[in-house]
Amino acid sequence: MSVDEVDGVVVEDAGWEVDPGDEPGKAILATVGRQLKTWREARGMSAAEFGARTGYGEDMIRKLERGDRIPRPEFLDRADAVLDANGLVAEMRQDIAEVRYPKPIRDLAKLEGRAVEFCLYSNANIHGLLQTDEFSRALLQTWRPAYSPAEVERYAMARQSRRSVLEKSPTPEFSFIQEEVSLRRPIGGRMVLRRQLERLLEVGELPHVEIQVMPTECADHPGTAGRIALLKFEDGSAAGRMDGDFGGRPVTDPKRLRLLDLRYGIIRSKALTPAESRDFIEQLLGET
Repeated sequence: MSVDEVDGVVVEDAGWEVDPGDEPGKAILATVGRQLKTWREARGMSAAEFGARTGYGEDMIRKLERGDRIPRPEFLDRADAVLDANGLVAEMRQDIAEVRYPKPIRDLAKLEGRAVEFCLYSNANIHGLLQTDEFSRALLQTWRPAYSPAEVERYAMARQSRRSVLEKSPTPEFSFIQEEVSLRRPIGGRMVLRRQLERLLEVGELPHVEIQVMPTECADHPGTAGRIALLKFEDGSAAGRMDGDFGGRPVTDPKRLRLLDLRYGIIRSKALTPAESRDFIEQLLGET
């Protein structure tokens, strides 16, 4: 089995693990796998030969053809060249573009893609939509049980993909509230934190984005129960969740959504204003 390096992260195989409960994703992967096998056999190659020419072991090729692994885009490019498929195998990148991300993240990304307004309060870590790539990877590496390098890469890429909502057109409105502690914890080291703070200042300049800081000294607000995420859609509906309430599960019931909206409004009113927050982040940057 060969070893690849993707954005500086070493991975040891040609694909990611499939989420056991992801039935739609497994169906797509089964189709992609059958096509890979059909192309290979049409070229008269054994799995071992195909693996040798693409740089992977026979066992990994079998797993990919059974749909047991999610092929990496670069593997499909390599396979296309080996099979002389004129782009037809590489084109399957589109089929796995979403499947390569864990199903809960795909489901979240679909909701975020529909939202016209985001209300996001984070009390422990900088919100994923605001994270730099290196901060995301450093944060993921702190989780336990520890992720493998390939899993870290997979989740980091998923967050990177989700951040495209900040640039979509028409642009949604974003309200981020970050607890002060989340801006001080040097995840990945001081330089990684510095670049993360610079990213916050950059994103905060966007006309459709407001970033507010909740000072640690402000204890009288309902965010002490955990994170809040409230997504509002064009048709007037919404979806939200809060740690420690409703079992932490997403809710769409109007009564519960009004409760989340109320809590978020109180937190927003007690946080520093966007201008004050920018000054605060600049001060932290100077201290880091």
